[in-house]
Amino acid sequence: MNMAFTHACLWTLLAFVLTWTVFYVTNRRKKATKLADTVAEEHKDSDADVIIVGAGIGGSALAYALAKDGRRVHVIERDMREPERMMGEFMQPGGRLMLSKLGLQDCLEEIDAQKAIGLAVYKDGKEAVAPFPVENNNFSYEPTGRCFYNGRFVQRLRQKASSLPNVKLEEGTVKSLIEEKGVIKGVTYKNKSGEEITAFAPLTVVCDGCYSNLRRSLNDNNAKVLSYQVGYISKNCRLEEPEKLHLIMAKPSYTMLYQVSSTDVRCVFELFPDNMPSISNGEMATFVKNTIAPQVPLKLRKLFLKGIDEGAQIKTMPTKSMGATLSEKKGVILLGDAFNMRHPAVASGMMVLLSDILILRRLLKPLSNLGDANKISEIIKSFYVIRKPMSATVNTIGNAFSQVLIASTDEAKEAMRQGCYDYLSSGGFRTSGLMALLGGMNPRPLSLIYHLCLITISSIRQLLSPFPSPLGIWQSLKLFGLSIQMLIPHLKAEGFSQMFFPTYAAAYRKSYMATTAL
Repeated sequence: MNMAFTHACLWTLLAFVLTWTVFYVTNRRKKATKLADTVAEEHKDSDADVIIVGAGIGGSALAYALAKDGRRVHVIERDMREPERMMGEFMQPGGRLMLSKLGLQDCLEEIDAQKAIGLAVYKDGKEAVAPFPVENNNFSYEPTGRCFYNGRFVQRLRQKASSLPNVKLEEGTVKSLIEEKGVIKGVTYKNKSGEEITAFAPLTVVCDGCYSNLRRSLNDNNAKVLSYQVGYISKNCRLEEPEKLHLIMAKPSYTMLYQVSSTDVRCVFELFPDNMPSISNGEMATFVKNTIAPQVPLKLRKLFLKGIDEGAQIKTMPTKSMGATLSEKKGVILLGDAFNMRHPAVASGMMVLLSDILILRRLLKPLSNLGDANKISEIIKSFYVIRKPMSATVNTIGNAFSQVLIASTDEAKEAMRQGCYDYLSSGGFRTSGLMALLGGMNPRPLSLIYHLCLITISSIRQLLSPFPSPLGIWQSLKLFGLSIQMLIPHLKAEGFSQMFFPTYAAAYRKSYMATTAL
């Protein structure tokens, strides 16, 4: 009897365990199915192939380009009001060419943009004119730049992108990226009404600027603050030569004036963190009048001081440098200042960004859909390599040019500075070659090295004139070391093989030279 009772208890327990197990598994399957249905519904509701975080220059231009290829694009921008920035106000000739290839050249119209034909460079009371080369076999576009208010340009790009039916441009703040097993699936954001929403897409593009909050969740790349740009507007005036950017080799670094609209002149100069007068208590205005203004040529000084005398708002902006680094996570890519920054002395940030968009668009175009995360990851890796001939050239010349512009009591550094001025003012192939580089009209690494070597040789010749002396030889060796220090570490960081390998250069030229029918 005890044995029968024991068996009955065991069978009862076994039946309970089996029943509970079946119930548990069935319930889990229902929950999983419900979750899958919810995710599928959310994907369906998002109705996007690409999510772009940020509707600045890069986000808006990319949205337009991808939408013209038939992609459904969801752009989320924190603030849809017209931006007020003093950066991104000049587009090089190369940037205008790329803008036209994206079908966005008309965005420079109706914003009072001003034509720029080149530089007027001033040093120690002398003036040199360095125009963009008119005859350039490598450049098939009008060789002029454009100056404009950044915010007006951004608004035109937003209007152009949102005019397409497959672009959803929405105001909202992206809080985080949605990640699943190393793949970014979408974003969580708060819309204008304060509702928290999830949006899904096979590809997420983070293009939210130099202060990107999402960059740190994708890689450990940090921007380095080099200096500060200090600027203001002199209103209701025109430069004597409004078609030129006026660059003054002053102390502690450069000062620049350019016609940002038909009635306004932008005045900007560079300062360093250890010498930043306060704006709030008036020290900065006094510093401008007493220290910077006396170095500005007389024909420009009145306009330079006009803004200060009229109480113009003085703004500062950190100058940052950050190398490009790919994220190990799939389904996502960084673009623009969230991805790569260089010194603004060469005013080429927008040009590099538009170049990146052209490359990315061409690589994505053959794909019928973007759902294969591994395939997208391979394309992003290819993008990183193909962009190098252009981006690395611009980044390197930006680094070198910004260092040359800094005033110094060191004889070797000052000789390099003088050598750069002499090179720009010499005319002929030297001036045209360097201006083609600065203008993005000939973005080739070998051309960069060629001209930097010539500037170095010219500077050394100056130190050894009229005849070599022990001190001159020593300073020449120092100058040669400075040139190596400017060039080699930066080239190494950018990647020698990616910059100079013929296959990569050919792949870039295919993107750069290809015409697009948008």
